[in-house]
Amino acid sequence: MPLDDADGRESPLTEDYLGWLEMEDKAAHAPQTIGLLGGRYVPIDGVSVTRSAKMARLREIVAIASHYDVLHGLTPTSFRRLLEELGPTFVKAGQILSMRSEILPESFCQELTKLRTDVEPMDRTTMLDTLRAEYDQPLEEIFDAIDDVPLGSASVAQVHKARLVTGELVAVKVQRPQVREIMAQDISIMRSLARQASRLMTGEQFLDIQSVVNEIWQSFLEETDFLVEARSLEEFRRNNADVRYVDCPRPYPKLCTSHVVVMDYVDGIPIGDVDELERQGYDLSEIGTKLVDNYAQQMLDDGFFHADPHPGNLVVRDGKIVYLDLGIMGRLSSRDRSALSKMVFAVGRHDAAGLKDGLLCFSTTDVSAVDHAHLLADLDAIIAEFGEADLSELDMGAFFNSLVSMARKNGVELPGTVTMLARSLVTLEGVVDSFLPDVSIVQIITDHVRNQTNLVEVGRQKTQRLGRQSVAAMEGLLGAASQADLAMSMLTRGQLRMNLDLAGSVNPISDMARAGDRLTMGIIIAGLFIGSSVVYYAGIKPVIFGIPVIGFVGYILALVLGLWLVRQIMREARRR
Repeated sequence: MPLDDADGRESPLTEDYLGWLEMEDKAAHAPQTIGLLGGRYVPIDGVSVTRSAKMARLREIVAIASHYDVLHGLTPTSFRRLLEELGPTFVKAGQILSMRSEILPESFCQELTKLRTDVEPMDRTTMLDTLRAEYDQPLEEIFDAIDDVPLGSASVAQVHKARLVTGELVAVKVQRPQVREIMAQDISIMRSLARQASRLMTGEQFLDIQSVVNEIWQSFLEETDFLVEARSLEEFRRNNADVRYVDCPRPYPKLCTSHVVVMDYVDGIPIGDVDELERQGYDLSEIGTKLVDNYAQQMLDDGFFHADPHPGNLVVRDGKIVYLDLGIMGRLSSRDRSALSKMVFAVGRHDAAGLKDGLLCFSTTDVSAVDHAHLLADLDAIIAEFGEADLSELDMGAFFNSLVSMARKNGVELPGTVTMLARSLVTLEGVVDSFLPDVSIVQIITDHVRNQTNLVEVGRQKTQRLGRQSVAAMEGLLGAASQADLAMSMLTRGQLRMNLDLAGSVNPISDMARAGDRLTMGIIIAGLFIGSSVVYYAGIKPVIFGIPVIGFVGYILALVLGLWLVRQIMREARRR
């Protein structure tokens, strides 16, 4: 069967039709390193960035930003358009920021999700030149035909339907030329600006934006190395080999390079086309339930999950849910998966303490200074707000936004993987909303965890936990005995010192000293008042207008000091 293009014409891969470049043109695709003043350049994780190119790119960014008048504020729509015009780096930044609702308002996050839509595709000649540069053999020995019109086009790559010389229909994902070099320039500019701004700006929000820049670069390095995606396809297929209703395209490792992925072509029903699924006889409730249950397996059992499960990346074919575009994947360690399971159960049981323990396990910062009482109070407020509603009515987006914002306010910094997972769950909830209108995905995930954990496994885990706790308790007792012996030895030598810490007080010694000073001043004022009264009634001379002078002076001093003390107490109260 011939592979037709949009006009119904077969697209044979012939040398005359393609207009291939000569072999020596491969050098044109190599990154240039001619820099300012004798070819100096700045390496960014293996990618050379010339200073002249960096300055030219900076001028381009400033011109585009000036066009959108960024200094006077941006709307969600203008912000999205600005990122699209700035190029692939900023489109990727927008995609990551769309999953970081603790940084941007929800209206901006929702608008940035539109960055997943198609962009202007490469022309056929550029696409074929890129393919030729990746292979050591002529393309006609690999592909029999390639469609002119791409199946999809994004900021990093585009996908074309093709047929191998062996007859298999495949999808070929081709990376845009020089994408990594452009990205390296932009990241270098961002890092330079961040270093300069760090001298003037402080605060957790700014530090988090710096981490977002690093996250963008690491994510982009993985996404632009298509061998990573090829390995992700193989790993995902292995993880779901026993799941009869889930699949993903099969890669062709021998044809995959760092800039090209060749995989099976999947022609299915888009999961968002509910009417067509019903016409084909599919049970929508079954699709929704199995999709969420499998996603729970990816998160909690495999620790390797699809981080962008929007409707364009999910199709149904031959009774299977097929995941497409595995360029963005998330990973969770066994410790993270255990903490996540605790949090899922805690939400279902309205258990603030369990939710706190799971939350602290995810923290990337030191939690020793966290105020647990305050954190529990905030979690109680979140559970009171969201926990009273039926699970089918739970607003996942609002819940996660509140949870992440509350964690940051309490000094608990969550890793990007967690916020990515949160946004993925919100996206997944939107996908299955039409399939399961009266069911919450939280309930399905809770049921999955409960079904996957048998009594023997629970007993084994509890026994192991009890053993670890017993060993820790014994070590603690022995350590306490050793410390007590040391304290007694220092006490007998007069070397023991005590550090006092009172809840609610930053400097308890200073506070106690201030309280002592006020008490002393109060005693002095009382003494002056009583002494002056004794002098007055005793009529001790000298006397003016019938009032003893010493007593009069004592009254005045007592009044002045008393007013001063009251004023100090009121100022301190207002300050606090």
